[in-house]
Amino acid sequence: MTVELAVAMALFLGLVVYAVFGGADFGAGFYDLTAGGAARGAELRTAIDHSIGPVWEANHVWLIYVLVMWWTGFPTAFAAAMSTLILPLLLALLGIVLRGAGFAFRKYAPTLSQARVYGALFAGSSLIAPFFLGAAAGAIASGRVPADGQGDRWSSWLNPTSLLAGVITVACCAFLAGTFLTADTTRAGHEALAAQLRRRTLVVGAVTGVLVLGSLVPIARDAPTLADGLTGRAAPLIITSILGGMVALVLLLRRRPAAARVSAVIAVASVVVGWGVAQYPWLLVDEVTITEAAGAPATLRALLLVAVLAGVIVLPPLVYLFRLTQSVQWARD
Repeated sequence: MTVELAVAMALFLGLVVYAVFGGADFGAGFYDLTAGGAARGAELRTAIDHSIGPVWEANHVWLIYVLVMWWTGFPTAFAAAMSTLILPLLLALLGIVLRGAGFAFRKYAPTLSQARVYGALFAGSSLIAPFFLGAAAGAIASGRVPADGQGDRWSSWLNPTSLLAGVITVACCAFLAGTFLTADTTRAGHEALAAQLRRRTLVVGAVTGVLVLGSLVPIARDAPTLADGLTGRAAPLIITSILGGMVALVLLLRRRPAAARVSAVIAVASVVVGWGVAQYPWLLVDEVTITEAAGAPATLRALLLVAVLAGVIVLPPLVYLFRLTQSVQWARD
């Protein structure tokens, strides 16, 4: 394995982790937005706050990791993507910032009307951020980011592949969040709320599966290089994703949300990994390969060392944090 490929794999691993754990946080906004009025949705919104409160900021560590690895290891490709995709990326950043502000300020709002405004800001931004991140990924995967960074600022992400990627990203986040919240509320003993979440997650999961499968046809017409990879070397991962999603839905039907959570993670992670495998060896599809975009060998070797050190330093406290928040005592506090 070459050093540039090792760095690309380390970068992509961070992207997969962010898609799963950050995605589950983003997806909670969908259930918050559709929970109903102040009285009707109070129990669900309290459960969402309790579930994601300790981890929602920690999960952004992975986004920072991905950006640092990208701009340091593959600077020319990073600059090209930032230049062409400045609009969706700025909108995604705006969504992340407003989401955090809404989530924090809602707890301390002096009036119910202000709490509703901040709650709507949190929920709406939780959908905006993953949509535009997905749209940016779709632009790269469909070959609309030229190596010189002079791609069209609008058509690069306002196209079938990008828009589908954005919608699928939001749907996957909602599916993950629904599965996680169902498991959390079941563990906490809130049976009625867990049943409500289970029903809604089943619908979201079915819709997500239809979107993933249905997107293959327009992507084949709009992004042939990506489509060839998805139906070729990445096909086993797409099949794994479909099977993982189906197993998660069956487990939810059988009232086993803790086990369904594992299957949902496998389903979403397989989609993300499948995208990466499908566009290999391109970093910017049809424009720049991983090898061509790589920085200096000394920099890449240093990045690998930093990635190892980050795993040693960052992973243990994150694992401990997740373990604490998944305990029965935390669920019932």
